Amino acid sequence: MTVIDIPGSKSVTARALFLAAAAEGTTTLLRPLVSDDTEGFAEGLTALGYAVRREPDAWHIEGRPAGPGADTAEVYCRDGATTARFLPTLAAAGHGTYRFDASAQMRRRPLAPLTEALRTLGVDLRHGEKEGHHPLAVHAHGVKGGALTLDAGQSSQYLTALLMLGPLTAEGLDITVTDLVSEPYVEITLAMMRSFGAEIRQEGRTYRVAPTGYRARTYGIEPDASTASYFFAAAALEPGRSVTVPGLGTGALQGDLGFVDVLRRMGVDVEITDTGTTVRSTGTLRGLTVNMRDISDTMPTLAAIAPFADGPVRIEDVANTRVKECDRLDACAENLRRLGITVRTGPDWIEIHPGTPTGPAEIATHGDHRIVMSFAVTGLRTPGITFDDPGCVKKTFPDFHRVFDAFVRTP
Repeated sequence: MTVIDIPGSKSVTARALFLAAAAEGTTTLLRPLVSDDTEGFAEGLTALGYAVRREPDAWHIEGRPAGPGADTAEVYCRDGATTARFLPTLAAAGHGTYRFDASAQMRRRPLAPLTEALRTLGVDLRHGEKEGHHPLAVHAHGVKGGALTLDAGQSSQYLTALLMLGPLTAEGLDITVTDLVSEPYVEITLAMMRSFGAEIRQEGRTYRVAPTGYRARTYGIEPDASTASYFFAAAALEPGRSVTVPGLGTGALQGDLGFVDVLRRMGVDVEITDTGTTVRSTGTLRGLTVNMRDISDTMPTLAAIAPFADGPVRIEDVANTRVKECDRLDACAENLRRLGITVRTGPDWIEIHPGTPTGPAEIATHGDHRIVMSFAVTGLRTPGITFDDPGCVKKTFPDFHRVFDAFVRTP
């Protein structure tokens, strides 16, 4: 059995950086993820006037409950969706003029439901080019609060950003959600907010956030469950293999650990304890139909091993994956077809038929880290797989190729 230490969660690190910046006092984050996304977030905080001191396994953030220390700032969000959505929301609680831009990839990704909600709250927010997209400018003068209605059917990050803003408003925030995708990510947000002193009540589809502010603390970042999915899938695929990921157990915050429940349904042996999760191959992968709305970041992982199942694998209710770093449904279908696999797709589903992927083939990554890491697993049983942009894994796991190769070589 191989034990592997997975880097810290991107989702948890980004939320922790927001909460630490907003809290009264100095917060220490233990074992934060160090990647392009999280470094971009930290640099954005620095540009806004927050003091961030980084050590190898601990980041220290001096909170500013009144908002950014800078009166004006220009922030480049790189490819980071959490950076591009959370930082303008944080800045809105302060006083000053803050301009945000992002990479061409991130400029294509939608922001409109979030920016419209901020405008509803009285925030003076202007898009520089295309409405509902970066670049944008926030002319901040604090946020009074109030009630709003939000469609979070494209991304739960819209709701997360507004929830985290709530304690910083003068009167609190009531958010009624009409649609919501990836709900487990919102559960991460609520749990972390409460650990920093926030008070939130949920009444049906309405979240009521009190204007409590936040209190600094020391906060440990758990391993990234989405990243762990590639190693769980690899163990499931290879007869005789097993892997244990410590730190992702029964108390884990991240819903993407639910990927192992999908593997269990496919016939894989899964054990979850208080201290970690172990996946063991049984030599069999069964086909299935599965709704992955709540764990859609792991859809490409399942798609990448689906050809090796004994029947079709149909993944449903994942329309939101079309507005990620790329259109992941089409990207998975395109690359599986390059490998000779029969694939059907619809607006929110993909169906993959059993077959033997054949190389050599170059995977079209579309600059998406999850396409690379997923098809690296396919490559375990498909010689000749290469990637047109292997380095895009820097977004969440810069050392992925070395770590995955070491894992594969470990008996």
